[in-house]
Amino acid sequence: MLQTFQDKFYLNFIKDDRWKYILDGLGVTLRVTFFAVLIGIVLGFLVAVVRSTCDKTGKLKILNAICKLYLTVIRGTPVVVQLLIIYFVIFGSMDISKVIVAVMAFGLNSGAYVAEIFRSGIMSVDSGQFEAGRSLGFNYAQTMIYIIMPQAFKNVLPALGNEFIVLLKETSVSGYIALQDLTKGGDIIRSRTYDAFMPLIAVALIYLAMVLIFTKLVNILERRLRSSDH
Repeated sequence: MLQTFQDKFYLNFIKDDRWKYILDGLGVTLRVTFFAVLIGIVLGFLVAVVRSTCDKTGKLKILNAICKLYLTVIRGTPVVVQLLIIYFVIFGSMDISKVIVAVMAFGLNSGAYVAEIFRSGIMSVDSGQFEAGRSLGFNYAQTMIYIIMPQAFKNVLPALGNEFIVLLKETSVSGYIALQDLTKGGDIIRSRTYDAFMPLIAVALIYLAMVLIFTKLVNILERRLRSSDH
């Protein structure tokens, strides 16, 4: 049995340097996730500010309507369909990097969910905090930046961490546009060796390890933020 395992391991990973498919795919997955998270946070923050400002002051109604449409479309359609539309429809006639397309698709998708996370965090802050900011002479923008957002961030950090983990796993559908991410790398090995078990289990274990590491990092950051309150 041990000999059989060694033979399969050699066939799937060592022969013809097939381990490079996994390593290269891991690099692509991490790059796509990192930049998509950045886009999602920035976009989500802006949408959340527009929506919460409209809720509290009644201003920015046109921008709020646009944001609502964006949230409805993105949250109401599968991320795979969004990825395919961006690649084959929007950029179908252009020679553009598949990594850039994936970053845009996952960033836009993540932004819709991050927006609602940020918005819930902003709305959870007591309205008296706004009045306190005004009493200190802050305008609305200054109150949001210096008083509301620090409190909101602490409230939504666990949800943001979960969204990052979900996004990391969602990138596994990048293979639909022939982008060689981690999952696609394992699938390429499977197609070469006709052995699905070992390469796909290896991919699953790598995803699991990354999720556990990022969960631990989020928990550490959350504890430090809580300790800073005391």
